[in-house]
Amino acid sequence: MGMISEFKDFISRGNVVDLAVGVIIGASFGKIVTSLVEQVVMPPIGLVLGKVDFANLKWVLAPEDPATEAIEEVAIQYGAFINTLIQFAIVAFVIFLMVKFINRLRREKAVEPDPVPAAPTATEALLAEIRDELKARPRG
Repeated sequence: MGMISEFKDFISRGNVVDLAVGVIIGASFGKIVTSLVEQVVMPPIGLVLGKVDFANLKWVLAPEDPATEAIEEVAIQYGAFINTLIQFAIVAFVIFLMVKFINRLRREKAVEPDPVPAAPTATEALLAEIRDELKARPRG
């Protein structure tokens, strides 16, 4: 089997396509969560805490020298880190809800009764008759 045909078989498997779709949707969902945290959740929290913009909170280790044109400030940006933690919490919670929902669907599917078996085909019925006749014959 050539490498191209192996690659074609690999790509055409359903689980690979499902994974690709999941990654694309996950990336888009990450952007939505980032926007939600930075533009919806954090502004009211910053307002309550005294008109603080969390994205700009930082601990300056070495201030910028106004005499030079190069940006020299060295700072720990803990506000951006807080935003990232909140984003993580939101994503983790949504994933938890999705897994919980999927597990519930699986349990419901497992509880469903088996469908009524189909009536035997004509061939199966004939074979059952032959079997019964052979069992009824005296051995000897």
